[in-house]
Amino acid sequence: MKKKDYRSRVTDAELRMKLESSGALLIEGAKWCGKTTSAQQAARTVISLNEPGKVEEYQTLMRLFPKELLGGEAPVLLDEWQLIPQLWDAVRYEVDQRGERGQFILTGSAVPADMSQVHHSGAGRIARMKMRPMSLFESGESSGEVSLANLFADDLDVTGKSEMELDKLAFLIARGGWPAALDLSGDYALQQARNYFDAIVHADISRVDGVRRGPMRAAALLRSYARMVGTQAKLSTIAADMRETEAATLSVDSIASYLTALENIFVIEEAENWSPRLRARTAVRSSRTRYFTDPSIAVAAFDAGPSELIHDLSTMGLLFENMAIRDLRVYASALHGDVHHFLDKNGLEIDAIIRLRNGKYGLVEIKLGAHMADEAAKTLLRFAEKIDTKHAPAPSFLMVLIGVGTYACRRDDGVLVVPLSTLRP
Repeated sequence: MKKKDYRSRVTDAELRMKLESSGALLIEGAKWCGKTTSAQQAARTVISLNEPGKVEEYQTLMRLFPKELLGGEAPVLLDEWQLIPQLWDAVRYEVDQRGERGQFILTGSAVPADMSQVHHSGAGRIARMKMRPMSLFESGESSGEVSLANLFADDLDVTGKSEMELDKLAFLIARGGWPAALDLSGDYALQQARNYFDAIVHADISRVDGVRRGPMRAAALLRSYARMVGTQAKLSTIAADMRETEAATLSVDSIASYLTALENIFVIEEAENWSPRLRARTAVRSSRTRYFTDPSIAVAAFDAGPSELIHDLSTMGLLFENMAIRDLRVYASALHGDVHHFLDKNGLEIDAIIRLRNGKYGLVEIKLGAHMADEAAKTLLRFAEKIDTKHAPAPSFLMVLIGVGTYACRRDDGVLVVPLSTLRP
């Protein structure tokens, strides 16, 4: 079921590697981000468990003849596997019996399966992989002239040219990285994020754990959360914001429950704070930084579009930061890394710390325009001086990642200035 017009994903290599090193692979992530489509490229057999008219048949097969359901040429893709949670144990058992790698791929809705009927964790048999909405490089809107891998290999002589204008950037933030939107234009492309938002508030946020959550309150919370993007706002701050700006309000405990549900269905993905070795003791905040898995969710929550972003550059800057974090997470994952945030008690903040498994890391400040690069570079240099390089490695690079600006370059002070539309893994 391979698609001739399939757009390659950064995660394709990770998918192959994990599938070839494990008996089975579970692909997780936000709905509509392309999990099933990517899995179809690797699968030899595809079983869609939600196929109309066959759900009961598959359930009967699972109960009476599980080997029949799991048959077919490997890798076997079990799409919407969560409809029959017992498949988890059956896949684990079949992997043990076959003793071979690359047997099964499990994909499904972002709403997790009911694991109460599952008896084994799958550890050692079922690997996990997270997918996110498309980065600009995957959607063809980054030239890829600046390689993150090269930066970690000490190749810091960056060059690249960006054609990104403010109106185009605003459109990309509002459209998001949803694969279904890429072949559409104008309002048709923007509608994908709005449809996604509607699905969250009217269904998914309640389906995730069976707790009824009203659409009005869910929408109000998402708007308040959108106003907190890029901050470490406390739950009490979000509650106060809702009281001041929304007709529907929630208690702190209810907000915590809603946010857990949103995290479990991959609507939000917050950044952990980094605790480096510093020359002088500094109290580092432990709170996580608020981000959506894709900035278009925030735009949809505001019922806004590109023109509203352009007329509110402060908000646009925060949502551009969210988009940059999305892309950095995609690229870092391809390099076996992750993305953190830093904020100390004195207000010194670094937007993104890209940390690799081998101990290397890079420091990134994210700014909407190139005119903000000087101040961002000063922040990066000031923070780099605080790192205790006797007990920890120095950063591989210091980067100001910008939305609008023409050239990627290395400044005289060593700080890189890189348009997001020139970056790749």
